[in-house]
Amino acid sequence: MLAKSALYVVATPIGNLRDISLRALDVLASVDVIAAEHTQTARHLLTVHSITTRIVALHQHNEAVVAEKIIALLATEKTVALVTDAGTPGISDPGAILVDQVRSQGYSVIPIPGANAAVCALSAAGMVHPHFLFYGFLPNKTVGRKRELGTLKSQSCILIFYEAPHRILDCVADMIEVFGAQRQLTIARELTKLFETIHVCALGDALAWLQADTNQQKGEFVLLLSGAEAVDKGIISEQAEHALKLLLADLPLKQAVKLAAEITGENKNTLYKLALVLKESQESSLKETVILPEV
Repeated sequence: MLAKSALYVVATPIGNLRDISLRALDVLASVDVIAAEHTQTARHLLTVHSITTRIVALHQHNEAVVAEKIIALLATEKTVALVTDAGTPGISDPGAILVDQVRSQGYSVIPIPGANAAVCALSAAGMVHPHFLFYGFLPNKTVGRKRELGTLKSQSCILIFYEAPHRILDCVADMIEVFGAQRQLTIARELTKLFETIHVCALGDALAWLQADTNQQKGEFVLLLSGAEAVDKGIISEQAEHALKLLLADLPLKQAVKLAAEITGENKNTLYKLALVLKESQESSLKETVILPEV
């Protein structure tokens, strides 16, 4: 039983049409209207599953206008489902504007989870790191792309990008220039489709692999790049050590460590260990000091 006056955000397959949940099929068959990024693509999916619900187009060029029409439908207690060509709406796809406007009008937005290319690729990449940053599509031009990549250079988490086939070579070349050749890159293309490929290599070897077989330059890509190596927190900068020494001269140890961490951005635990060493060194120096009598 569907909720009245509700927008259902429905994830659809990214390739294999059987990768759709039973709940998603129930919703698509039961709503009054389906808003789809491309009606032809949506109709194909619905036909496979014998669903005949009415479809309207909602894409990046008309989303704001169609959102008003959908809100008018919700006002009459109709139910609407939102789908995009593949995957989860609003994730590098249209949908966020509609969701925001529907919620701002007080109507329910109900997500129906399912396929997502970034998570699909990550699950099969074998990259051992607890965190990742999903960026999505980078700028089309080299200048903008390099600028954005530069802002991500120091990130230690896995970086996940989407890329189109006609830009894949330029994108990887820019990554090599910005990040160097040593990082690990996982290239996932055509996920869940007939020519699905998941290739892991050093970033510096990726261009040669792509150029060796032009077929590997086709399809939709997910690129997963290993993050920057973590900074060794056991190494304290000279500036931080100097600041800590000055603070220890006038403040209790814990207070000096706290202020030093706030001022320098260094790791608090490492500063505390250094403070203990400095204190011990100062105390030893005082004990060894010989006070000579006045002559």
